[in-house]
Amino acid sequence: MRAVFDTNIVLSALVFGGGLAWLRGAWAQGAVIPVVCRETAAELLRAIAYPKFKLTPSERELLLAEYLPFAEAARLSQPLPALPLACRDRFDTVFIQLALSAKVDCLVSGDNDLRALCDVAPVPIVSANTLRRRVGL
Repeated sequence: MRAVFDTNIVLSALVFGGGLAWLRGAWAQGAVIPVVCRETAAELLRAIAYPKFKLTPSERELLLAEYLPFAEAARLSQPLPALPLACRDRFDTVFIQLALSAKVDCLVSGDNDLRALCDVAPVPIVSANTLRRRVGL
C-alpha cells in the first residue's frame, strides 16, 4: 500500500512513538510505502528542527533515516491537480495534491483541516488507526 502521510503523523511516529510507533515497522517492512515530494520533505525537515523537540542535528538525522529511505519520491503534477473544495489550511493542500499526483491508496492524517475534507476529497483521507486495520498490523 502506498500512502501520503501528513507531517504530524510522521513526527508523531518518529519523535514521540507511542500509539504510532508501529508505523516505523510498517515502513521498514514495506507494508506501507510512504510517498513524499520535495515540498512535503522540506516541510518535514523544517518541522523536525523545531526547538520544542530539543533534537540535536544528529538525532534529527537518525530519525529521518528511519523514514526517508523507505519513502518513494514523487513529483507534483503540473499543473497542480484541482481540488473540489479548498482546504482551510492552505499549507495542507500539498498533501492532497501529492496524493492525487502520485495516485496513492490514501492520505493518512489526523489534521482536522484535512479530515474535514474526508467526504469530498478525491483521495481517501484516513486516520492512522484506519490504515493499521487496512494493512493488518
